[in-house]
Amino acid sequence: MAFLYALPGAIAEGLIWGLMGIGVYISYKILDIADLTVDGSICTGACVCAVLLGRGVSVWLSLLAALLAGALAGVVTGLLHTALGIPSILAGILTQLMLYTVNLCILGGKSLVAINPRAVDLWVHMSNNNASILSMILMVTVVIICLWQFFYTEIGLTLKSTGDNPDMSRAQGVNVKLNKVVGLAIANGIVALAGAMLAQYKGSANINDGRGAIVIGLAAIFIGLSVSMKIKPNFVVSLIGVLGGGITYYIVYNFVILMGLKTDYLKMLSAIIVAIFLAVPYLKSEYFTKHKSLHPHEMVNGGDGHA
Repeated sequence: MAFLYALPGAIAEGLIWGLMGIGVYISYKILDIADLTVDGSICTGACVCAVLLGRGVSVWLSLLAALLAGALAGVVTGLLHTALGIPSILAGILTQLMLYTVNLCILGGKSLVAINPRAVDLWVHMSNNNASILSMILMVTVVIICLWQFFYTEIGLTLKSTGDNPDMSRAQGVNVKLNKVVGLAIANGIVALAGAMLAQYKGSANINDGRGAIVIGLAAIFIGLSVSMKIKPNFVVSLIGVLGGGITYYIVYNFVILMGLKTDYLKMLSAIIVAIFLAVPYLKSEYFTKHKSLHPHEMVNGGDGHA
């Protein structure tokens, strides 16, 4: 019974993290970059939104400012990688470290800034999960439609080609470096937008909000894609699958908490989930597909075809 009461909250928060997963999807699946900036940019979005709301700025402008702040973080990572030649994973780590100080400055040196839900007309808040779910469904629908339209423009298609085959794209005259910067800006802008929604939902922004965000994002991607790829593997279905993965992750998360597992173990559980979903395709191709492709007498004789 307690699980049913917790379900609306799990869905609402799962939609927020699913939105964050969409940002990770753009960098990880489309650009083929494991971007660790997201652990910092999600917190940046939360901090910017919380501080602006506390100063009486409208929710619309607060969300826009959070999105732009996250996009700027993505630009920094992109320039570190493309202009300075720093490997992408290290560039993300460096930006993430810088963002910790930036986020502290945004919060005015505090570790936490609270949002008064009575003073501000919030879009989402844990006190009203049903309304929060509706607001998040509306927001993610708009985000998915915008991304769908963008990635089928000429610029969007060149972004896809950059991730698929950068050498071929470069040979076709595509500015691969610029595309990586733009892609990382879009990805981190969406992540920061999710952070702004998370701050509203929780009623606060904490300097440690982003820790482990990349793991949750990857979990949402692999859980969602494992299902969506069986339906119809296109761009929109994949994004919807990522959202579903975020919801599934948080439903399981809440169930595990209600079962009595210590919250200290949840990060490890997330890492194990991601590791399993990463390993399954390799294990399937290495140990099952390969063996099935061999003729029975080849398998008996070690696969060389000779007696």
